[in-house]
Amino acid sequence: MTTAPQAAPQTAVPCDPRICELGEGPFWHPLRGQVFWFDIIGQVLHTIEDGTPRQWAMGECTSAAGWLDRDTLMIASETGLYRFDLRTGARDLIQPLEADTPVTRSNDGRTDPHGGFWIGTMGKAAEPEAGAIYRYYKGALHKLHDRITIPNSICFSPDGQLAYWTDTPSQVIRVQSLDPEGWPTGAPRVFVDLRPEGLYPDGSVTDAQGGLWNAQWGAGRVARYHPDGRFDRAVLVGGRHASCPLFGGPGLDRLYVTTAREGITDPDDLQGRLYQADPAAVGHPDPQLRL
Repeated sequence: MTTAPQAAPQTAVPCDPRICELGEGPFWHPLRGQVFWFDIIGQVLHTIEDGTPRQWAMGECTSAAGWLDRDTLMIASETGLYRFDLRTGARDLIQPLEADTPVTRSNDGRTDPHGGFWIGTMGKAAEPEAGAIYRYYKGALHKLHDRITIPNSICFSPDGQLAYWTDTPSQVIRVQSLDPEGWPTGAPRVFVDLRPEGLYPDGSVTDAQGGLWNAQWGAGRVARYHPDGRFDRAVLVGGRHASCPLFGGPGLDRLYVTTAREGITDPDDLQGRLYQADPAAVGHPDPQLRL
Protein backbone atom coordinates (compact mmCIF):
# COMPACT_ATOMS: atom_id res chain seq x y z
CA MET A 1 0.00 0.00 0.00
CA THR A 2 1.35 3.43 -0.88
CA THR A 3 0.88 6.52 1.25
CA ALA A 4 -0.17 9.74 -0.44
CA PRO A 5 2.40 12.50 0.04
CA GLN A 6 1.43 15.23 2.48
CA ALA A 7 0.81 18.68 1.07
CA ALA A 8 3.50 21.28 1.74
CA PRO A 9 2.72 23.47 4.77
CA GLN A 10 0.98 26.73 3.99
CA THR A 11 2.91 29.94 4.62
CA ALA A 12 1.32 33.02 6.22
CA VAL A 13 2.16 36.44 4.77
CA PRO A 14 2.63 39.81 6.52
CA CYS A 15 -0.52 41.92 6.41
CA ASP A 16 0.52 45.10 8.27
CA PRO A 17 3.75 47.12 8.04
CA ARG A 18 4.03 47.93 11.75
CA ILE A 19 6.59 46.03 13.80
CA CYS A 20 6.02 44.92 17.40
CA GLU A 21 8.73 44.13 19.89
CA LEU A 22 6.30 41.63 21.43
CA GLY A 23 3.09 41.22 19.44
CA GLU A 24 0.35 39.51 21.46
CA GLY A 25 -3.33 39.33 22.35
CA PRO A 26 -4.98 39.48 18.88
CA PHE A 27 -8.77 39.45 18.82
CA TRP A 28 -11.53 40.05 16.30
CA HIS A 29 -14.29 42.52 17.22
CA PRO A 30 -17.43 41.06 15.62
CA LEU A 31 -19.44 44.30 15.73
CA ARG A 32 -16.69 46.45 14.22
CA GLY A 33 -15.25 43.85 11.84
CA GLN A 34 -11.72 44.72 13.00
CA VAL A 35 -8.65 42.90 14.18
CA PHE A 36 -6.90 44.32 17.25
CA TRP A 37 -3.53 43.32 18.71
CA PHE A 38 -0.98 44.56 21.25
CA ASP A 39 2.71 45.29 21.39
CA ILE A 40 3.25 44.45 25.06
CA ILE A 41 6.74 45.90 25.36
CA GLY A 42 6.01 48.81 23.03
CA GLN A 43 2.88 49.52 25.13
CA VAL A 44 0.65 50.03 22.08
CA LEU A 45 -2.78 48.76 20.98
CA HIS A 46 -3.00 48.34 17.19
CA THR A 47 -5.90 47.92 14.79
CA ILE A 48 -6.77 48.31 11.11
CA GLU A 49 -9.90 50.41 10.64
CA ASP A 50 -11.40 50.68 7.13
CA GLY A 51 -8.03 49.67 5.72
CA THR A 52 -6.16 52.34 7.71
CA PRO A 53 -3.68 51.56 10.50
CA ARG A 54 -4.68 53.02 13.87
CA GLN A 55 -3.07 52.75 17.29
CA TRP A 56 -3.26 53.94 20.87
CA ALA A 57 -0.38 54.43 23.33
CA MET A 58 -1.23 52.48 26.49
CA GLY A 59 1.38 53.95 28.86
CA GLU A 60 2.15 50.57 30.44
CA CYS A 61 2.46 46.93 29.41
CA THR A 62 -0.94 45.87 28.07
CA SER A 63 -1.57 42.46 26.57
CA ALA A 64 -5.15 41.24 26.09
CA ALA A 65 -8.73 42.43 25.67
CA GLY A 66 -12.35 41.46 25.25
CA TRP A 67 -15.25 43.45 23.84
CA LEU A 68 -18.02 44.99 25.95
CA ASP A 69 -19.92 46.77 23.17
CA ARG A 70 -19.15 48.27 19.79
CA ASP A 71 -17.00 51.09 21.12
CA THR A 72 -15.76 49.72 24.45
CA LEU A 73 -13.19 47.08 25.32
CA MET A 74 -11.96 45.65 28.57
CA ILE A 75 -8.16 45.61 28.43
CA ALA A 76 -5.71 43.83 30.73
CA SER A 77 -2.54 45.64 31.75
CA GLU A 78 0.25 45.29 34.28
CA THR A 79 -1.87 47.11 36.87
CA GLY A 80 -5.48 46.18 36.20
CA LEU A 81 -8.50 45.45 34.05
CA TYR A 82 -9.76 48.66 32.45
CA ARG A 83 -12.74 49.82 30.45
CA PHE A 84 -11.28 51.37 27.27
CA ASP A 85 -13.23 53.74 24.99
CA LEU A 86 -12.14 53.35 21.36
CA ARG A 87 -13.67 56.71 20.43
CA THR A 88 -11.87 58.84 23.00
CA GLY A 89 -8.99 56.67 24.23
CA ALA A 90 -10.21 57.15 27.82
CA ARG A 91 -9.85 54.27 30.25
CA ASP A 92 -11.39 53.58 33.64
CA LEU A 93 -10.28 51.00 36.19
CA ILE A 94 -12.59 48.02 36.64
CA GLN A 95 -10.42 45.75 38.77
CA PRO A 96 -6.78 45.94 39.97
CA LEU A 97 -4.56 43.10 38.71
CA GLU A 98 -1.43 42.57 40.81
CA ALA A 99 -1.10 46.35 40.92
CA ASP A 100 0.93 46.08 44.12
CA THR A 101 3.43 43.68 42.49
CA PRO A 102 5.64 45.78 40.18
CA VAL A 103 7.67 42.75 39.09
CA THR A 104 4.71 41.31 37.12
CA ARG A 105 2.63 42.21 34.08
CA SER A 106 -0.34 40.72 32.26
CA ASN A 107 0.18 38.27 29.39
CA ASP A 108 -2.18 35.95 27.51
CA GLY A 109 -5.93 36.28 28.04
CA ARG A 110 -9.30 35.59 26.40
CA THR A 111 -13.05 35.85 27.01
CA ASP A 112 -14.61 32.48 27.82
CA PRO A 113 -17.93 31.21 26.34
CA HIS A 114 -19.74 32.15 29.58
CA GLY A 115 -18.78 35.84 29.39
CA GLY A 116 -15.93 35.63 31.89
CA PHE A 117 -12.36 36.69 31.17
CA TRP A 118 -9.27 34.59 31.82
CA ILE A 119 -5.98 36.47 32.18
CA GLY A 120 -2.46 35.33 32.98
CA THR A 121 0.29 37.28 34.71
CA MET A 122 4.06 36.77 34.65
CA GLY A 123 7.30 38.36 35.75
CA LYS A 124 8.51 41.13 33.46
CA ALA A 125 11.81 39.24 33.19
CA ALA A 126 10.03 35.84 33.17
CA GLU A 127 10.97 35.24 36.80
CA PRO A 128 10.21 31.58 37.60
CA GLU A 129 6.73 30.96 39.03
CA ALA A 130 6.07 34.68 39.56
CA GLY A 131 2.72 34.66 37.74
CA ALA A 132 -0.76 33.21 37.91
CA ILE A 133 -3.94 32.63 35.88
CA TYR A 134 -7.11 34.42 36.96
CA ARG A 135 -10.74 34.53 35.91
CA TYR A 136 -12.78 37.73 36.10
CA TYR A 137 -16.48 36.84 36.35
CA LYS A 138 -19.55 38.71 37.56
CA GLY A 139 -17.56 41.56 39.05
CA ALA A 140 -14.90 39.58 40.90
CA LEU A 141 -11.38 38.35 40.14
CA HIS A 142 -10.56 34.76 41.15
CA LYS A 143 -7.12 33.10 41.05
CA LEU A 144 -7.32 29.73 39.28
CA HIS A 145 -3.65 28.68 39.11
CA ASP A 146 -0.54 30.06 40.78
CA ARG A 147 3.23 29.56 40.44
CA ILE A 148 3.06 30.12 36.67
CA THR A 149 6.12 31.37 34.80
CA ILE A 150 4.73 32.27 31.33
CA PRO A 151 0.95 31.74 31.03
CA ASN A 152 -0.22 31.12 27.47
CA SER A 153 -2.59 29.12 25.23
CA ILE A 154 -5.70 30.33 27.10
CA CYS A 155 -8.65 29.31 24.92
CA PHE A 156 -11.85 27.29 25.10
CA SER A 157 -13.67 24.54 23.26
CA PRO A 158 -16.58 25.84 21.14
CA ASP A 159 -19.12 24.17 23.44
CA GLY A 160 -17.66 25.88 26.52
CA GLN A 161 -16.93 22.59 28.31
CA LEU A 162 -13.12 22.76 28.16
CA ALA A 163 -10.41 25.31 28.89
CA TYR A 164 -6.85 25.07 27.58
CA TRP A 165 -3.72 26.73 28.96
CA THR A 166 0.01 26.27 29.32
CA ASP A 167 3.00 27.43 31.27
CA THR A 168 5.26 27.83 28.24
CA PRO A 169 8.55 26.58 29.80
CA SER A 170 6.80 23.31 30.71
CA GLN A 171 6.28 22.61 26.97
CA VAL A 172 2.92 21.02 27.81
CA ILE A 173 -0.54 22.33 26.82
CA ARG A 174 -3.10 21.37 29.43
CA VAL A 175 -6.86 20.96 29.25
CA GLN A 176 -9.39 21.28 32.05
CA SER A 177 -13.10 20.53 32.25
CA LEU A 178 -15.49 23.40 33.05
CA ASP A 179 -18.79 23.40 34.90
CA PRO A 180 -21.94 25.06 33.48
CA GLU A 181 -20.78 28.48 34.75
CA GLY A 182 -17.29 28.11 33.31
CA TRP A 183 -15.38 27.21 36.47
CA PRO A 184 -12.66 24.54 36.29
CA THR A 185 -13.55 21.16 37.72
CA GLY A 186 -11.01 18.49 38.54
CA ALA A 187 -7.29 18.57 37.88
CA PRO A 188 -5.83 19.77 34.57
CA ARG A 189 -4.58 16.99 32.31
CA VAL A 190 -2.13 16.83 29.41
CA PHE A 191 -3.55 17.78 26.01
CA VAL A 192 -0.31 17.97 24.00
CA ASP A 193 3.22 17.26 25.24
CA LEU A 194 5.71 19.12 23.03
CA ARG A 195 8.83 18.15 24.95
CA PRO A 196 9.84 15.34 22.56
CA GLU A 197 9.85 17.85 19.68
CA GLY A 198 11.60 20.59 21.63
CA LEU A 199 8.73 23.02 20.96
CA TYR A 200 7.44 25.82 23.19
CA PRO A 201 3.69 26.56 23.12
CA ASP A 202 2.64 30.19 23.08
CA GLY A 203 -0.88 31.51 22.37
CA SER A 204 -3.70 29.28 21.08
CA VAL A 205 -7.20 29.53 19.65
CA THR A 206 -9.80 26.89 18.78
CA ASP A 207 -11.74 26.53 15.56
CA ALA A 208 -15.41 25.68 15.10
CA GLN A 209 -14.61 21.94 14.91
CA GLY A 210 -12.75 22.01 18.22
CA GLY A 211 -9.27 21.89 16.75
CA LEU A 212 -6.64 23.83 18.67
CA TRP A 213 -4.21 26.12 16.77
CA ASN A 214 -1.04 26.80 18.73
CA ALA A 215 1.65 29.40 17.96
CA GLN A 216 5.05 27.90 18.74
CA TRP A 217 7.67 30.36 19.99
CA GLY A 218 10.96 30.06 18.16
CA ALA A 219 9.59 27.62 15.57
CA GLY A 220 7.99 30.07 13.11
CA ARG A 221 4.74 28.17 12.86
CA VAL A 222 1.19 27.66 14.09
CA ALA A 223 0.24 24.00 14.52
CA ARG A 224 -3.28 22.57 14.56
CA TYR A 225 -4.14 19.69 16.88
CA HIS A 226 -7.29 17.57 16.71
CA PRO A 227 -9.59 17.60 19.76
CA ASP A 228 -7.90 14.39 20.94
CA GLY A 229 -4.46 16.06 20.83
CA ARG A 230 -3.17 14.48 17.60
CA PHE A 231 -1.13 16.77 15.33
CA ASP A 232 -3.02 17.73 12.16
CA ARG A 233 -1.05 20.31 10.17
CA ALA A 234 0.96 23.52 10.45
CA VAL A 235 1.01 27.00 8.94
CA LEU A 236 4.50 28.47 8.57
CA VAL A 237 5.12 32.04 9.73
CA GLY A 238 8.03 34.25 8.66
CA GLY A 239 8.29 35.68 12.15
CA ARG A 240 10.35 33.14 14.11
CA HIS A 241 8.62 33.95 17.41
CA ALA A 242 4.99 33.24 16.49
CA SER A 243 3.09 34.33 19.59
CA CYS A 244 -0.69 34.02 19.15
CA PRO A 245 -3.20 33.03 16.42
CA LEU A 246 -6.68 34.41 15.82
CA PHE A 247 -9.60 33.63 13.50
CA GLY A 248 -11.00 36.79 11.94
CA GLY A 249 -12.49 38.25 8.80
CA PRO A 250 -16.20 38.45 7.93
CA GLY A 251 -16.46 34.65 7.74
CA LEU A 252 -13.98 33.97 10.57
CA ASP A 253 -11.99 32.03 7.96
CA ARG A 254 -8.81 34.11 8.04
CA LEU A 255 -5.98 33.18 10.40
CA TYR A 256 -4.05 36.11 11.89
CA VAL A 257 -0.82 35.51 13.78
CA THR A 258 1.12 37.96 15.95
CA THR A 259 4.91 37.64 16.16
CA ALA A 260 7.73 39.14 18.22
CA ARG A 261 11.29 40.27 17.71
CA GLU A 262 12.10 40.14 21.42
CA GLY A 263 15.29 38.17 22.01
CA ILE A 264 16.27 37.99 18.31
CA THR A 265 19.70 39.37 17.49
CA ASP A 266 19.67 41.63 14.41
CA PRO A 267 16.00 40.93 13.51
CA ASP A 268 14.91 41.49 9.91
CA ASP A 269 11.63 43.16 8.96
CA LEU A 270 9.74 39.84 9.03
CA GLN A 271 10.04 39.69 12.81
CA GLY A 272 7.34 41.36 14.92
CA ARG A 273 4.82 41.68 12.09
CA LEU A 274 1.16 40.67 11.97
CA TYR A 275 0.61 37.78 9.54
CA GLN A 276 -2.42 36.28 7.86
CA ALA A 277 -3.22 33.01 6.08
CA ASP A 278 -6.15 31.04 4.67
CA PRO A 279 -6.24 28.12 7.12
CA ALA A 280 -8.98 26.06 5.42
CA ALA A 281 -10.83 26.22 8.74
CA VAL A 282 -13.39 28.49 10.38
CA GLY A 283 -13.26 29.94 13.86
CA HIS A 284 -16.00 30.84 16.30
CA PRO A 285 -16.61 34.41 17.52
CA ASP A 286 -15.26 35.71 20.82
CA PRO A 287 -18.31 36.14 23.06
CA GLN A 288 -19.28 39.45 24.58
CA LEU A 289 -17.54 40.02 27.89
CA ARG A 290 -20.05 40.56 30.69
CA LEU A 291 -19.10 42.69 33.67
